[in-house]
Amino acid sequence: MKGYRITFIRHGATQGNADGKYIGVTDLPLSKEGADEIYERIEQADYPSFQKLYISPLKRCLQTAYIMAPSTLMVELEQLREMNFGKFEGKTPNELKNDEDYKKFLEGGLDNPPPGGESAREVVTRCYDAITTIIGDMMEEGLTNCAVITHSGIIMNMLSCFGLPKCKPLEYACGFGEGFEVMVSASMWQRSGAFEIVGRFPKEEYVERSEYFMDLER
Repeated sequence: MKGYRITFIRHGATQGNADGKYIGVTDLPLSKEGADEIYERIEQADYPSFQKLYISPLKRCLQTAYIMAPSTLMVELEQLREMNFGKFEGKTPNELKNDEDYKKFLEGGLDNPPPGGESAREVVTRCYDAITTIIGDMMEEGLTNCAVITHSGIIMNMLSCFGLPKCKPLEYACGFGEGFEVMVSASMWQRSGAFEIVGRFPKEEYVERSEYFMDLER
């Protein structure tokens, strides 16, 4: 049975990330520090080559992709953009702490979007559309090792909704330039709409990071 390997990778850091702001669809470029960190990761870690990259159209993902694999075929997918935080975009939690809309948003729920933004249900629907498109394209082109460069929220939603074994979204949090590897077969996806999560990326950080998350759960 033919297997398809997909590596989900979070983009490098922006100034908005450093400032702790909500920057879902705010199209910030990588900061100098963020770009330098990705270059350092490539030098220090075993970043494999990929047959194709599927990328969020936002600058921070495009720039990360061109640093990691400038000669690799790239395809932008609108469905891979980060969640739209509406009126909360560009603001920090501290700036929003007295906002009644923000308090309501923090209650969570699939159908509780920020004003002018997206609901979690809409994001999950986008994630399903994106992964279906990616798997279908890989099967059609005969590709077996590709990467997705996207955002932390998309990775957490994608893996918690469609990955096996099942875990909470926060268990799939990852640092800049990091992510997860998954494997899927045509029959597995068609039968259950799921893929198998096989480990963290880059590989040499997997044991250390896994122990860190186990500590958080104690």
